[in-house]
Amino acid sequence: MINESALLESRSLREGVLQRTEVLDRVKALSLLPDGMHVTTAMVAAYFGVTAEAVRQLKARHHGELSGNGMLTLKGSALAEFKRDVLSRYPKGYPQPRSSLTLYSRRAVLNVAMLLRDSEVARQVRTYLLDTEYQARTRPVDNTVPLHSASLDEHIDQRITRVLGDTVVPMFNALIDTAGEHRRELIALRAGVQHVEKRLRQHHARLQRLEARSWRP
Repeated sequence: MINESALLESRSLREGVLQRTEVLDRVKALSLLPDGMHVTTAMVAAYFGVTAEAVRQLKARHHGELSGNGMLTLKGSALAEFKRDVLSRYPKGYPQPRSSLTLYSRRAVLNVAMLLRDSEVARQVRTYLLDTEYQARTRPVDNTVPLHSASLDEHIDQRITRVLGDTVVPMFNALIDTAGEHRRELIALRAGVQHVEKRLRQHHARLQRLEARSWRP
């Protein structure tokens, strides 16, 4: 299994998992610009709970890698067109950039999560990412129909776990991001769902260990 320190240090390992952008929303809702594809430096900083300067410094150190994964800087006519077509539709009234604007795709934001050391949100994204990748690598391919009730129960448990992690938790993240007076209740409900997901993963791991022991000579 890839460990976190190796992920921070190795560009080739990072490139191997950059397709898993769904893990971003499992940790925290990522608000996008009205084009539905990009975020700004300030939005990246807000997502990870760091300063915009920290993001800019990261961009300077890893410009080539981030550019290869969807980061771009608009200037001149491209910036003017983006202001007219996208920023003008920003519901909160986006501060207009003077001469350039750096944009990040979801893939580039995930890239930042694998480079940013001093952010608890980035660390959580890496943890989810490594866990998801490990499960994808170790999950056996089985196209047969389960015949025994125990196998069927295990199959259902895995499906429920994936639904909780890939759909329900991101939904709660999005609701929490926009909630007002019910924010505390939503956070509590999300914590409950995450606890159930964790217990199901632990249950599945125990079943796998017991099954492995039963096959030993």
